[in-house]
Amino acid sequence: MLVMKSLCFALGLLLAATSANAQSVILGAGYAGLADSPYEDQAIFALEYQHRPFHEAARFSATWGSALSVDVDGDYHIGLGLVGIYTFRDRWFVEGSVMPGYYNASNAQNDLGGNFQIRSLLGVGYTLNGGDKLSVAFTHKSNASTEEPNPGLNSVLLRYHFAF
Repeated sequence: MLVMKSLCFALGLLLAATSANAQSVILGAGYAGLADSPYEDQAIFALEYQHRPFHEAARFSATWGSALSVDVDGDYHIGLGLVGIYTFRDRWFVEGSVMPGYYNASNAQNDLGGNFQIRSLLGVGYTLNGGDKLSVAFTHKSNASTEEPNPGLNSVLLRYHFAF
């Protein structure tokens, strides 16, 4: 229930932030886990907002974004940062982002070494006829060795990009 309330609240905030200048809202679902760690591997849900690009060149664009991820145990991360997208000719694209932010572990077992965590993302996707997109993304959250421990958390997500 906490997960659903958090996602609904975040969706409301992100939709309120989307104006005529918004590029997309992205919903994702997948799996998060760590090898050789006490972290409880589990399902994860993500919500992301990407603004219109502030830089565009040939096939590359750069923009600002924000992201919220929540797992079924109640751990969550919210971050803000840069997004880069490279578009290929046949509607395919590669996306990368770096979003430092706040991480809250629901219990000591899921501690990633502090509240400051940086989420990095690498994804590949396809643009549909109406402008919406589908992608698969791999994410990694880490405190960049600013605190101990620094186990890092990996996720794989299936994502749907709603274009505005």
